[in-house]
Amino acid sequence: MLGWALVFFIVAVIAAALGFGGIAGAATGIAQILFFIFLVLLVVSIVMHLIKGRSPRA
Repeated sequence: MLGWALVFFIVAVIAAALGFGGIAGAATGIAQILFFIFLVLLVVSIVMHLIKGRSPRA
């Protein structure tokens, strides 16, 4: 998902450089949404790892 955010960010930068305002705005918005979803999933993953902990090895 982070890869898709980076792809849309690159598309937005290229579109902005070429002067396509609508495409750049849409790609930026999609990249931002995907980035925040990635951050939320990362935090949830870290919290679940801390709650679960490590099981003792025999």
